Amino acid sequence: MFRGLLRIPRRSIAGTGRARFHTNNGPKRGIYEPDYLELLEPKYPQYEALNFQIKGYDYPVLESYQKFLHGVAEYMDLDVSDCYALPPQHLQVQKFKPASSTVDAEYKLTMYERNIQITDLDAPTYPTFLRIAQAALPEGVTLNVMEASEEQEELRYVPDRELLELKSQLEVMQGAKEAKKK
Repeated sequence: MFRGLLRIPRRSIAGTGRARFHTNNGPKRGIYEPDYLELLEPKYPQYEALNFQIKGYDYPVLESYQKFLHGVAEYMDLDVSDCYALPPQHLQVQKFKPASSTVDAEYKLTMYERNIQITDLDAPTYPTFLRIAQAALPEGVTLNVMEASEEQEELRYVPDRELLELKSQLEVMQGAKEAKKK
């Protein structure tokens, strides 16, 4: 198994005390790597982490569609690492009368957003999952697929307004304290 890597001294048969070196002049190989290491590598290229972002104005439809996508991903043995909701966006839309600046109607809309994060998605499996997701896409719901980023991760956390107010008060108090010292 390790022939050719070591030179092994052998005593001569006659017993003269001289050592002869036995070498293997066959093909030299590098470091031994077991065959099973190749089996650990994925067969196809993989996407690290993809976010499937779904947005819509109708909350129950959006929740149902997210549940459907999650079920399809689980059925296809995809690694769903995270599912989360972002805070809703409140929009105010104004409709103007033709050729004037007076408001005809005013609408308040709420945009809901859900994300499904799938990791280690095989390249051949991705188009199949995407076709299923597009075929079942409900009316009024949009689907965007993007690579996961830290910006998207930070969007999911809602800032604590009370904590921010207390921090600003603390900064004002420290500023006043420093002004007193001068």
